[in-house]
Amino acid sequence: MKEYKIIAEKDTRSGFGEGLLLAGKENENVVALCADLTPSVRMDLFQKEFPERFVEVGIAESNMISIASGMALSGKIPFVGSFAAFSTGRTYDQIRQSVAYSDTNVKIAGSHAGLTLGEDGATHQILEDLGLMKMLPNMVVINPCDYTQAKQATLAAARYQGPVYIRYGRPKVPVFLTEETPFEIGKALMLNEGKDVSIFATGHLVWQAILAAQQLEKQGMDAEVIDIHTIKPLDAEAILKSVKKTGCAVVCEEHEYNGGLGDSIAQLLVRNYPAPVEYIGVDDSFGESGKPMELMAKYGLDAEHIKLAVEKVLKRK
Repeated sequence: MKEYKIIAEKDTRSGFGEGLLLAGKENENVVALCADLTPSVRMDLFQKEFPERFVEVGIAESNMISIASGMALSGKIPFVGSFAAFSTGRTYDQIRQSVAYSDTNVKIAGSHAGLTLGEDGATHQILEDLGLMKMLPNMVVINPCDYTQAKQATLAAARYQGPVYIRYGRPKVPVFLTEETPFEIGKALMLNEGKDVSIFATGHLVWQAILAAQQLEKQGMDAEVIDIHTIKPLDAEAILKSVKKTGCAVVCEEHEYNGGLGDSIAQLLVRNYPAPVEYIGVDDSFGESGKPMELMAKYGLDAEHIKLAVEKVLKRK
């Protein structure tokens, strides 16, 4: 098992903030809009550096999307930021019509996503955002796993021509990737090569997958761990190559089963290489208020549950 060391503990939303600032320095056409949550979604760095390129629209998320679409049509590269529950759920009609259908160059940032939002509870813990966004034609969907990758993803989104949704989280989580770790939209990241089972993970669940693989190694099992940071376009080649080698898969995500990464991988396998798959995710329920890691454990989104899913899927090979 390849060794990964915790470099620091930082939130992925801060990686977005740093990445947005760097994107603004790299390209003067990058602009930013926020809906009354500027410090919370870490857009304050950009606001302070480029006040003339920042728009605070207030609690008017739908208008924010429409304004950004107009700015994109005039040649700007707008990033819009809010909690993921608002930047995708509350604004879905505007995203569908003015961003995806119109294929405008808008980058949608969804912070505070998933159960790890914690004490804010079910109304804010969106678990459907990846599904909502991946179903839209033209939309790229990215879910980075740590601070470093979040920064890389934000820069990549700024350079990409077309609609992009990027999901971020609030809690501080292990930073284990470096600036030298490659990042390319649509290309999965091999974290550990193995032969017994493929573990595909995204977002906060990537570190948990690494921990699970370490535990499995002690039991004599050789797990392949792959970071699927880009939900759409899916790296079909990497996924099929891995499952053809191992014969089974476990998919790990902080999202509903329905519409998530697991569904995308299952569809890919059904059409190309049928194999047993187990899901780690939320099973058709809303979240609740609580401490982030306690919620992850309660809903089965931790290393221990990944290990159990691996043991289960191996029996189905």
